[in-house]
Amino acid sequence: MAPFASDDSMTAAEVDDLRAARRRKAARYVVPVAVVGVAAATIGLVPALADSGDPDLPKISAQELIEKIAASDVQQLSGTVKITTDLGLPDLGGLESSLASGAMESGDGGSSADPSSKLTELATGTHTLRIAADGPDKQKLSLLENTSEYSLIHNGKDVWGYDSKSNEVYHSTTSGSAEAEKEKDVPATPKDMAEEALKAVDDTTSVTVDGTAQVAGRDAYRLVIKPKASGSTVGQITVAVDSKTGLPLKFTLTPSSGGAAVVDAGFTQVSFAKPAASTFDFSPPKGAKVTEGEDIEGAAHGAGDKGAIDKGAIDKGIEKHAKSEEEFGKGLDGLKVIGEGWNSVAVFDTGGEGMPSGSEAGGEFGGFLDSLGDKVTGKFGSGTVFSTRLVNALMTDDGKVYVGAVDKAALVKAADAGK
Repeated sequence: MAPFASDDSMTAAEVDDLRAARRRKAARYVVPVAVVGVAAATIGLVPALADSGDPDLPKISAQELIEKIAASDVQQLSGTVKITTDLGLPDLGGLESSLASGAMESGDGGSSADPSSKLTELATGTHTLRIAADGPDKQKLSLLENTSEYSLIHNGKDVWGYDSKSNEVYHSTTSGSAEAEKEKDVPATPKDMAEEALKAVDDTTSVTVDGTAQVAGRDAYRLVIKPKASGSTVGQITVAVDSKTGLPLKFTLTPSSGGAAVVDAGFTQVSFAKPAASTFDFSPPKGAKVTEGEDIEGAAHGAGDKGAIDKGAIDKGIEKHAKSEEEFGKGLDGLKVIGEGWNSVAVFDTGGEGMPSGSEAGGEFGGFLDSLGDKVTGKFGSGTVFSTRLVNALMTDDGKVYVGAVDKAALVKAADAGK
């Protein structure tokens, strides 16, 4: 039978086998939540948008363009950003959102308006954002959904998160200077995002200026950053830099495997006029559930409904936590890095026996895990590689984990080097 024969020429059993094989192939690209988290942390919130014209601009070197980005001091802006993230995961029918929602609901004091959980939605799919800024102490980001909106507002010392769908509000206050707080925050502007990408520039990196572009009606230079050596899953990063202000308007991360960008997000409209002061005003709507940041922290540490602390619960929690830490072994405290630059691989030892594999070792769960990744062997022994289009992870059968923006061969090589 020809490889692409139609279903009409196949028996019912053959059709079922073929469809099952296709499902298994798709499932192999699903990765554990931990790997997805690493991917989200790696890509950050990076803006990119399709070009619409090639303006004629004065020549500029890569070093001069990087200096122009560093010198950019845009304090006021507003605009619309579109972000599309494609890690290569199959459509699970909203399962990822359900898992995230369930995890939040199971946590003590959780709120759907908490930005630490809400903004992780940007790690997959296509989203539209409205952003505004007026100096270091006033920013607003709104995530627009089909029938609802999530807004994150920073105004002075107050930080508000509001989910119109659930009518929930999250509130916390900042401490110290804006610069100190910035160190703890997710990058809030395209400039912050580009600066994060430029931190990867070293001797293993090629940086060039590759022509010009027009983004959101603005003339821009195209800065291209790419690994010099093979082995990285990153093909190149392209940043469109506003020719007048030096503000990054566009950021595209393309995988070495080709195809669509892993992240394609950016300004569809931008203005450098001062936003109205009312843009950053917020008061909880009538009937909204308001959760204070310290309430969540208190609940996580065993505080009761009236703020009373259950010492017995804390003692049990400490005992359970200590036991978990002992079982986990070195954990992240044993984290080390193999290689350099784009081919760096983070390694840590869980101290365990790895993951259950196969129906005999792990029952249905073991078989399910096998379907998610590729079994590999080497000097290190054997393990399973879980893949996305950007970040891959090798979990060995003896409990070690190797994670990086590198291909499968590079992970196996790193694991062999660790022996």
